[in-house]
Amino acid sequence: MPNQDEHNSATAPPIDGYVFRAIADCTYDWEGWHQPDGKLLWVNAAVERITGYSPSECLAMEDYPLPLVADEDRDKVAEVLRDAIAGGSGNHVEFQVARRDGQERWAAVSWQPMYDHSKRHRGFRASARDVTERRQLREELRLHNQHLEQLVQERTAKIAQLEEQRLKMEKLAALGQMAAGVAHEVNNPLAGIRNAFTLFKNNLSPDDEDYGLLELIDSEIERISSITHQMYQLYRPSQQSPRLFDLCRTVADVVLLAEPLAKETDVRITVETGGCVADEQLGPTEVILREGELKQVLLNVLRNAIQASPPGGNVVVRVSTTRAEACVLLMDEGGGVSEATSARLFEPFFSTKTETREGMGLGLPVSRSLTEAMGGTISLRNQKTAGACATVTVPRRGVAGHE
Repeated sequence: MPNQDEHNSATAPPIDGYVFRAIADCTYDWEGWHQPDGKLLWVNAAVERITGYSPSECLAMEDYPLPLVADEDRDKVAEVLRDAIAGGSGNHVEFQVARRDGQERWAAVSWQPMYDHSKRHRGFRASARDVTERRQLREELRLHNQHLEQLVQERTAKIAQLEEQRLKMEKLAALGQMAAGVAHEVNNPLAGIRNAFTLFKNNLSPDDEDYGLLELIDSEIERISSITHQMYQLYRPSQQSPRLFDLCRTVADVVLLAEPLAKETDVRITVETGGCVADEQLGPTEVILREGELKQVLLNVLRNAIQASPPGGNVVVRVSTTRAEACVLLMDEGGGVSEATSARLFEPFFSTKTETREGMGLGLPVSRSLTEAMGGTISLRNQKTAGACATVTVPRRGVAGHE
């Protein structure tokens, strides 16, 4: 009894070249058969779907398939042809197609040598598959992964920033608590010194040759008192209640308080108002905040701007409001702030002032503490032309939990 293979061999019809050609013609991929020297013998109809050129046009090309390849990929495909002519094989080399209509398409070519029954080299077969959609999906996936990586980096940086801010706040809280304790302990003996000094001074005649030294001692006692007061404010909870007031009037009061220093250093102060918005309950420049604390913040920053300005310079104070926030810009004409200095400006006891008598580096830390307690922010940046710009932004009605 014949086996199954013998039965199939005996009953199956012979497959001739016509059948193979029909199969190749109906193949979805772009198929081409080449002579050993690389000259095209036959190409199927799929070439027109992928490139826009008909099989007859391809057969007429002297250097097929290079005219069907984009300029930037022709060297790559030429190398594939050289390898195929040499009897090599390869798989899935991608190239951009130079379509007749200019549309962007991508294909991936695979090639292998062909031999007859006597092992004689008969040329090679090349098959190109349209991979445009796959490439587009791969590019979308790459962009998606890139976006995810960017998000991860941003979140990681944000976490690091929050952790750094948390450590800084803990450090400032501990420092502020210590400063408040020191200030409290210093105030008691300082009050005794001041009372005793007042009695001593009252018993000394103004005509005494050393009376001028008493004025110096008195001013130094006052400076110590001012420093301890600022130290205490780093930690002390606010005792003020928010109330309705006009921000422009408060700015005018602050400018009036800073005028002596401005005249002493030959600096002008200009106040501008613009872009102010009213609503049903508040006028264009009205706010509901702790006025005394906001006044202290603005005075601290304004004094810094005056001290940073050159003689004959101008400090601009600009007030603006939205429905939610009030903003005060204080712009000087000084030398600006370096990046290294900017990172430390709000640290307690850090000062850029060359003379110790000018300050202890507590004005900006106290200002930031007071501003944040009102739910606002304070920042400092260099201007494009010259000088620096301090920005104090506060909510017009405060923030729940802050007031």
